[in-house]
Amino acid sequence: MEYSEIIRHIIHYSLHLIFPFAIAYFFFRKNWKPAGIIMVSTLLIDLDHFLADPVLDPGRCSIGFHPLHTFWALIVYFLMLIIPSWKWRAIAVGCILHLGTDALDCILGGT
Repeated sequence: MEYSEIIRHIIHYSLHLIFPFAIAYFFFRKNWKPAGIIMVSTLLIDLDHFLADPVLDPGRCSIGFHPLHTFWALIVYFLMLIIPSWKWRAIAVGCILHLGTDALDCILGGT
C-alpha cells in the first residue's frame, strides 16, 4: 500500500469515527456524547452496499451509486435538519457528514 493510500484511509476513517464527536461537542454541547455516538452510527447507511454486485469494489465511488449515497438521499438528510429534535438532527448531520466524507474519499482516490 502506498503512502498516499495510507493517508487517504487515515483521513477517511478519522472523518467517519472521530470528527463526529468534535462536531457534536460544538453543536450538541448538552448531549455531545450521545450525539457523537448517533453520528458515528450513521455508518449504517453503508448497508446499502450489500445491494451492489460486487458488494465491495475499491474502484467504485459510492456517491451516486448506492441508494443511501445519492443526491435524493442528501436532500432527505437536509430536510431532517428541520425536525425539532437533537437526535434527528444528529442523525441528519451524521448522514451529511458521511456523504461528504465518502465524496472526499472519491476525490482523493481518483474515482
